[in-house]
Amino acid sequence: MKVAKDPSGKEINALEQHLKNLLSPSTPFFFNTLYDPYREGTDFVRGYPFSLREGVPTAASHGLWLNIPDYDAPTQLVKPLERNNRYVDAVMTIPKGTLFPMCGMNLAFNRELIGPAMYFGLMGEGQPIGRYDDMWAGWCVKVISDHLGLGVKTGLPYIWHSKASNPFVNLKKEYKGIYWQEELIPFFQSVSFPKECTTAQKCYIELSKQVKAKLGKVDEYFNKLADAMVTWIEAWDELNLSGVKSEALSNGPAK
Repeated sequence: MKVAKDPSGKEINALEQHLKNLLSPSTPFFFNTLYDPYREGTDFVRGYPFSLREGVPTAASHGLWLNIPDYDAPTQLVKPLERNNRYVDAVMTIPKGTLFPMCGMNLAFNRELIGPAMYFGLMGEGQPIGRYDDMWAGWCVKVISDHLGLGVKTGLPYIWHSKASNPFVNLKKEYKGIYWQEELIPFFQSVSFPKECTTAQKCYIELSKQVKAKLGKVDEYFNKLADAMVTWIEAWDELNLSGVKSEALSNGPAK
């Protein structure tokens, strides 16, 4: 990975663009055909409801790749020489109710809004869904964002991907993920949360229950993952709540 350049040859400031995405609203409830209406030089098009133009907070900013595309192993094998040279100068909000494949290598997110849900699937040696761990996090983040009324943006910034991974190694890592995704996607499309789920933590705990109930029968891996999701939230709350308490103590008693 390295810094990409725009069509003029100028190096892209990926961090700056991610911050711009996160600090501007999203529009998940109605699609603007000029993409992100908050960018300079664009606006909401005719027919866009005025009641929705304020937008909602942006939970995650998902960037893209130039040069070597982020393909799965079967696509790599049939298109070994394909390169992505098309720089599209656009950012868009992914509509509510629509899932997307999230790559974790060009990503920023609002920790307070969605941090508890940004937990990748169990990964590493011996785990069966290598290269799908970030996809899992993306699906969790999206369904929770949809429920909480948050947005997810994709598009700029680009990074330059210079080294293709071995497609045969990738196939060995991916094959169960490729097989299971035909059940995972319908699962996430059917996820719903009760109105009591008002935070990312509460949504994530509820999601872990649904994972165990509906995906546990697919493979024991999902039972382990559901348990790990609960442990993750317990650790998140312990760390963050202890930090809040420490800050309160350092500030002294309220006056």
